[in-house]
Amino acid sequence: MRVRKTSSVLALTVSAIVLAPSAAFATNGYFAHGYSTKSNGLAGAGVALPQDAMAAATNPAGMVQVGTRIDLGAALFSPRREYTVEGAPSGLPGTVGLFPGTEESSSDYFLMPHFGWNKMLDDRSAIGISIYGNGGMNTNYSSSANGGFGTFFGGAVPGAEAGAGVDLMQLFIAPTYSRKFGENASWGISPILAIQRFEATGLAAFAPFSSAPDKLTDNGHENSYGGGIKLGVQGEVTPGLTLGASYQSRIYMTEFDDYKGLFAEDGDFDIPATATVGLAWNITPNSTLVFDVQHIWYSDIDSIANSLLPNLQTAQLGDDNGAGFGWDDMTIYKIGYQWQTSGGWTWRVGFSYGEQPIPESQVLFNILAPGVMEKHFTFGFTKEMGKDNELSFAAMYAPKESVKGPNPLDPPSGQQIELEMEQYQIEFSWAWKF
Repeated sequence: MRVRKTSSVLALTVSAIVLAPSAAFATNGYFAHGYSTKSNGLAGAGVALPQDAMAAATNPAGMVQVGTRIDLGAALFSPRREYTVEGAPSGLPGTVGLFPGTEESSSDYFLMPHFGWNKMLDDRSAIGISIYGNGGMNTNYSSSANGGFGTFFGGAVPGAEAGAGVDLMQLFIAPTYSRKFGENASWGISPILAIQRFEATGLAAFAPFSSAPDKLTDNGHENSYGGGIKLGVQGEVTPGLTLGASYQSRIYMTEFDDYKGLFAEDGDFDIPATATVGLAWNITPNSTLVFDVQHIWYSDIDSIANSLLPNLQTAQLGDDNGAGFGWDDMTIYKIGYQWQTSGGWTWRVGFSYGEQPIPESQVLFNILAPGVMEKHFTFGFTKEMGKDNELSFAAMYAPKESVKGPNPLDPPSGQQIELEMEQYQIEFSWAWKF
């Protein structure tokens, strides 16, 4: 009966994520800021503080520390994205100017489920599986009266969709083995199966710059598949102080064949490697302070890191040196504090900061992917519902951030483009311990 229940929950969760029409995430670049309700209450920190069957998403070494359990949850995420163009286009031959004004992206609400299962094999080893959205980005600009980005790149071209945008979702399935190698130390390994889903619309005006204009835009959603590995270790270095570290390899993905005229290297869109190191300090028997540092190597992925210029002048979209989004690497600092009170309550607060990855010179193409967030403020709690069940909640607010720079395709106009976004998220999860 237990196996049947677990299998049903697993199948339902995978179906809900894979069949979701679009997704976007509380983002560091386009990576999620955290992967479980408890971790999200701590601003995504927890590489040295495993608390649930989603621990493998941060550090697979933690799974052997959380016991046999199932965790199932979902987040409602709301990003508010817009861009503003200041100054009139020059209209000179060979330039690409935008109409002035402000344009908002629609599709403001996204549901994001997650699932974790962990089974203790004995008192020193465990197996489990964690399923979660790694990250994503979504924009949807409709044509507007002021002739914004959606109108220029969409409606200005005969046969193109009215409006422009992209939709990217990444799903990770991480089976995990973890094992203790001391009283308070463990290691873990998670082979990762990754699934990506992508669509681009309204980009037909870039056809003259593309190596495959029929594989540039408006080809519907396409899936990409790949794999990698995540390794982790954690251990108590002094009484009450635990050190944790994890490394996730580059995830090598199959190409987006229907968009090989957009992404560099014939539609390649691998997922960059990440590394996280952190501490968990038990300040008192009922309170813990956590601090993580995470690094994301966006610069290793050409379709993400290649600059708009001069690449658009020296190569076509889809070529090895084709233009990309021009993103830099990110380093994110996360701090969280949790404390227990009577009645089975645990409370959490957190804050994270990471300098956004978009240089001022790259704002034009990043109208499609305005990953400008830098700060996340979080709050959460867990309530024990008897000895075998828990209810957890987390809330996140990411205040408005922006980046402003020139339109590099119309220098004579002096046009300035400003990207802005703010984010909200609430999340609930339920845990069964058995």
